Amino acid sequence: MEFEPLDPVYVEERLSRPPFVRCSGVYNIRHLGGYVSNELGGETRPNFVFRSAELSGITEKGKEQLRALGITTVFDLRSDTEMEKYNSPIPNIEGVEVVRVPVFQKEDYSPEMMAKRFELYSSGKTEAFMELYSQILDNGGEAFGTILRHIRDRPSEACVVHCTAGKDRTGVVAAIVLKLAGVHDGTIAEEYALTRVGREPARKFVMARLAKVPFFAKNTEAALNMLTCRPETMTAFLSLLQDKYGGVEEYARSYARLSDGDIATIRRNLMLSS
Repeated sequence: MEFEPLDPVYVEERLSRPPFVRCSGVYNIRHLGGYVSNELGGETRPNFVFRSAELSGITEKGKEQLRALGITTVFDLRSDTEMEKYNSPIPNIEGVEVVRVPVFQKEDYSPEMMAKRFELYSSGKTEAFMELYSQILDNGGEAFGTILRHIRDRPSEACVVHCTAGKDRTGVVAAIVLKLAGVHDGTIAEEYALTRVGREPARKFVMARLAKVPFFAKNTEAALNMLTCRPETMTAFLSLLQDKYGGVEEYARSYARLSDGDIATIRRNLMLSS
């Protein structure tokens, strides 16, 4: 069953293999490397663009591991409101720059907006997630442009992108990056679904946090629906990106303010050299 806990032996084994990496105190951390590009040929670079859940709980060992991965920049997609709400500050990591790139602003977290968002999430329906992911695309252009320019300008410096759970906003960024690299939609959907494994060690922590939200306090199923990361959700998102936004290149041009030359450089930097 989708909502049942995964076998811990399987989880531990899967987390020990790429694309997952170890970083103490950080959940759901993995890189976007090793994926075949149907369009460009070859594979995406390992250990260059990482994705994860929030870094607020990173330990001293985790900071060492983060630096050892070559990560020089952290892109934090969270809003001020959720950082305050969850008491999850930005960690100080020597040698690593943290760049705030919130997708949503404080006004996007009004009680009315949050009630609507929780209602959508709690349904667990693909259509509801598409409404949410469309909001992410509409609001995230500037943030995503900043991340993509890092890939354009600093190909020798790894980065990690994260939101709170590392599922939705981070999942959208990961999909945009892999789509720009010419990775097949089915593969991108499988990568998205890896979050089911990546967040499993944080299951009790996340559920306890959600239980403090009145909307979810007495509705465990609604909370679990919010955490779903089915491949078909990402497949639907990629169709949305094409049908509503004209495809990833047009989105990158219109919302992230990138030129065709920028896109070409980003694509080249994402790929392993032949």
